[in-house]
Amino acid sequence: MRDIFPATVAVAVAGSDDWLGALLPAEQACLGERAVETRRRDFAAGRSCARRAMTDLGLPPTAVPAAPDRSPVWPAGVVGTITHTTGYCAAAAAHTTDVRSVGMDAEQHHEINPGVRRMVLLPEEEALCAGLPGDTSWPVVVFSAKETVYKVWYPVVGTWLGFFDAHLDIDPDAGTFTARIAPARLDEASVEDPPATVTGRFVVADGLVRTAAVLPRR
Repeated sequence: MRDIFPATVAVAVAGSDDWLGALLPAEQACLGERAVETRRRDFAAGRSCARRAMTDLGLPPTAVPAAPDRSPVWPAGVVGTITHTTGYCAAAAAHTTDVRSVGMDAEQHHEINPGVRRMVLLPEEEALCAGLPGDTSWPVVVFSAKETVYKVWYPVVGTWLGFFDAHLDIDPDAGTFTARIAPARLDEASVEDPPATVTGRFVVADGLVRTAAVLPRR
């Protein structure tokens, strides 16, 4: 994940100890008594990585609690993102003076069933995937990239962005993607200068698809 972010973004990937890491009180309060063990482990790993990423920025290891919608609540002056999938977790953080928003996602590299594909991919994206080299599950790349785009969009705009609200183009040789946001979502935005496009990078390796994007300062 480190290789697909610019140097202004600090990245921490979970090691074996992070999955059992201790939570700070504000973080612990976000887990209900009925939270299953996998949820607790993912939450602990994500917060441990978040604090390490902030430390790399020269900041104290501040708590990162969760909002009611489960999105991370970063301290003032920091933007960040957390992702986890089976056996993998990472967090990234940056100063708001350097970056407007940051997003990333990791997914298992496997085929997506047709029902899920219809929920995620626009017809143009299906056609794009069909024409790309066959050694990669491109629908997973599209899915992961759209998850990353949402994580970039939501902290800035504060509104929902569905899978069909971002049209994705992929450059397989450069390992990059560009998402064009649907005009209707831009018209609904109540913030100044909502991002009309989000560009990012992806890598497929070690059984995972990883995507990352940064929205620069205006």
